[in-house]
Amino acid sequence: MRLRQPTDFLVLEALEDGGRNVATNLAGHTGKSRKNINTRLPILEDYGLVTKIGPAERSGLYEITALGKAALVYRDQYTEVDDFEALIQGPDTTTIGSVDPQTSFVRGKDEDRDDD
Repeated sequence: MRLRQPTDFLVLEALEDGGRNVATNLAGHTGKSRKNINTRLPILEDYGLVTKIGPAERSGLYEITALGKAALVYRDQYTEVDDFEALIQGPDTTTIGSVDPQTSFVRGKDEDRDDD
C-alpha cells in the first residue's frame, strides 16, 4: 500500500468528517485539484480505504470504509512502519483477547456484543 501524503489522508479525513462525497467537493475540502482527487480515489478504493457507492455506477460518490478509518487512526505511523497495510488491518480478530479495542471500534467490530 503506497499512499500519497498528504493528499490521501486529506481525502480520508474529508470523507470521515463530511460523509459521502464526490471528487469535485473533495477537491474543495482538501485544496487539491479535482484531477488529482479523481486519480487517487480509485487507488484508495483498490486499497479498500474507500468504497464507491450508487445510486449509479458512474456517480462518483465515495465513502470511507472501516479500513480507511483505521488508516486515519494510524496515519502518524505511516512512515515509521514497513507494512502499513498490515498495521491497519490489525491482528486476526478471530483470536479473542488479542484485539486492540480502539481498532476494533474503528473497524466496527464489537467482540463483547451479544447477538441473542
